Amino acid sequence: MVIRTFLYSIRGVMKTAIAKFVSLARRPVKEPISGVTTCDRQLTISIRSLPEGTCPRVPSPFGVRMDSGDRDGRARHGENLLIRNYGLGAPVLVSVLLLSLRVAAASPDIKKVAAAVDAHYNHLRSLEAQFTETYRGSGMDRSESGTLWLKKPGKMRWEYRSPKEKLFVSNGRDAWFYLPDDRQARKDDAKKLEDIRSPLAFLLGKTKLEKELQGLSAAPDIAPMQPGNVVLRGVPKAFADRISEIVLEITPDSRIVRLILQDVSGAATEYRFNDQKEDVAIADNRFDFRAPAGTEVVEGELGQ
Repeated sequence: MVIRTFLYSIRGVMKTAIAKFVSLARRPVKEPISGVTTCDRQLTISIRSLPEGTCPRVPSPFGVRMDSGDRDGRARHGENLLIRNYGLGAPVLVSVLLLSLRVAAASPDIKKVAAAVDAHYNHLRSLEAQFTETYRGSGMDRSESGTLWLKKPGKMRWEYRSPKEKLFVSNGRDAWFYLPDDRQARKDDAKKLEDIRSPLAFLLGKTKLEKELQGLSAAPDIAPMQPGNVVLRGVPKAFADRISEIVLEITPDSRIVRLILQDVSGAATEYRFNDQKEDVAIADNRFDFRAPAGTEVVEGELGQ
């Protein structure tokens, strides 16, 4: 609000100054200007063949003719043109100044945005959202969608429905990745889990974005999906060896609607979240998993 008031004030002052400057620039010059006087002082060419009282025309850096002056030392067209061009520099300078102030005013307060996200998610007990996951890298371009459930403490369930069904679920102790079509389930210790989906579980914990993401800053080069959203980037401490940066898009009401995880190999995984429902009732057993009969169970690293 203070910056906006300042912008309106300076805009009015600058408009008055510009109008005065331009009016002075357009006023005919009656006195000789140093360096531009009579023709015989400025030009080395012969002027004997020219009619009395006239001057030769010389090239103009502005793409139009310039007369060097008359025999009384009065400035002609060229001098006024120089002054007018000089006067036009004032509006340009002011425009740059105003633009700089607007950019500064539009830049997000990183600490304030991060603190608002922390406060929003830390008080939640559960979250349900529809998601779209897009992976680009290694010559692949794959898109999947489904429903995500999160619940304190450390519980999550990613239920993929399109283009084919699969399940990633953790109750905070064990983590499972199940492929019905392959009749295979992989199991791992949730605390040792290094799957890129696991960082999202901290959203319902004691979140502190500035602590989790090093060098948290604005990402002006990445366009938000909706006007008014803020896009931030940072490097995740826990996954710095695998993820070079995480990009977050945050709404004015402090919800995360997009995450982009940039792999050190150059691949990128993007998550988009919509239809978010907060503090919904979710039974704890929804985060448990029991392999169906005839399913191969593999202990160890989870795959996708």
